[in-house]
Amino acid sequence: MRLRIRVAGVVQGVGYRYYAVRRARGYGLTGWVRNSPDGAVEIEAVGPPGPLQGFVEDMRIGPPSAHVSSITVDKFDDEPRYHDFEVRY
Repeated sequence: MRLRIRVAGVVQGVGYRYYAVRRARGYGLTGWVRNSPDGAVEIEAVGPPGPLQGFVEDMRIGPPSAHVSSITVDKFDDEPRYHDFEVRY
């Protein structure tokens, strides 16, 4: 399963992307995270439903310096092949 996640709030400049990488790798997920020009963070995560659900809950919280005001999650059945979970610039 693949999720496309968009997180809004105070999520840039607070270590959110690196938090996402640590959490995704901890769940054994692959994909990427990047800052969006509008101040949000965009994430694509691929893996089994259980770990993805845990990851989404972690993204709702974020690192201590973040303040998540909203999160949207879109689900897809395809699973692109990524070798790791990385920060994209």
